[in-house]
Amino acid sequence: MNQVKLKQLAAIVLLGAALSGCSTVKGWFTSKDAAAKKAQEPAELVDFKPTVEVRKIWSTGIGKGEGRIGVRQHPAVADGRVFAAAVQGGVVALDLQTGKQVWEYKPEKVKKKPKLGLSGGPGVGEGLVVIGTLDGQVIALDAANGSEKWRARVPNEVIAAPAIAQNLVFVRSNDGRVTAFEASNGQRRWFHDKESPSLTVRGNASVLAGPGVVFVGNDDGTVDTLAMQDGRPLWSQAIGVPEGRTELQRMADVDGTPVLEDRILYATSFKNETLAIDGPTGRPVWSRDHGGAGAVGVSSGLVVVADNAGSVWGLDKGTGSAMWSQAALARRSLTGAAIQGDYAVVGDYKGYLHWLRLDNGELAARERAGHDALVGQLIVVDGILLVQNTDGKLIAFRLAQ
Repeated sequence: MNQVKLKQLAAIVLLGAALSGCSTVKGWFTSKDAAAKKAQEPAELVDFKPTVEVRKIWSTGIGKGEGRIGVRQHPAVADGRVFAAAVQGGVVALDLQTGKQVWEYKPEKVKKKPKLGLSGGPGVGEGLVVIGTLDGQVIALDAANGSEKWRARVPNEVIAAPAIAQNLVFVRSNDGRVTAFEASNGQRRWFHDKESPSLTVRGNASVLAGPGVVFVGNDDGTVDTLAMQDGRPLWSQAIGVPEGRTELQRMADVDGTPVLEDRILYATSFKNETLAIDGPTGRPVWSRDHGGAGAVGVSSGLVVVADNAGSVWGLDKGTGSAMWSQAALARRSLTGAAIQGDYAVVGDYKGYLHWLRLDNGELAARERAGHDALVGQLIVVDGILLVQNTDGKLIAFRLAQ
């Protein structure tokens, strides 16, 4: 069985565990096992009195969504525009405030070949919008009008949004390789290979550009730092250690893109570990056994993570100490956390969004972004929360003043 199939199997296994738990045929006929199965089901949502008003300001369909293929698409924002892609559709540029379409790019259909599967979400910067595909193509568009500038190839599918900085485009493909291309013409500058475990969580962290370096979250639970101009390895730090008897137990993926603030890098892993790391040296500042496969949310005082069991944690930014936890969303397959004003936001497998107060973790609001699962990272820009679901709908929310 090849690596791609194993990754798909991992996604199926994890989704099944999250949604239904484990049981035996015998257990279907006994009340004891029925109760145990019930305990593994997603927590039912309970009513509460909202303490903040959330308003949907616009919504649009951008094409056929990713369904169950696990590419975790999400939009990107630059210069007041939202850029988003659908697996089968194209790339659109929208006005951030109104959702009005500015331009649309649709790949030309090549005779006797399937439509391009645009995946992972676009990266934006340096006047470009760059998207990867399920067959390893990299397509660069003009951010002003959506015209195609160049194409390149990588050796595997791309399910993470590219990053763009210092006239380079960085693409992380699903085989663990990071490839740097010239932003002007798509010529390859360098590549860095990283061997991946045979079984991993479906999904990849995007490359994060820092001052003269790029940070790469890996499927083996590490974060690598590479020199931006030539790809030289500078340091590597384990976020989650792949321990256990089985390959499933050893999964430690860093699938949420780390967050860099000043010189501190925050990263979390599928092994329920979160670290704060000194960016220039790779030295750990603190480590805590709370975390998950999604991205971290970083506020002025907290690092917010959702763990694999569905608990959301608020960790002190300076020490990593747990300031609060919220377990009301247990087993609801939560996204990574985003910060919107004085609230942390996570999405779940039924399309619900949950706002939690940053000061104490209490539930503050709930809205629904359609009826399809939310798996991609939630994005907040200029106070607007952007949510892309697996049905290809993109929805914007704002907190009432």
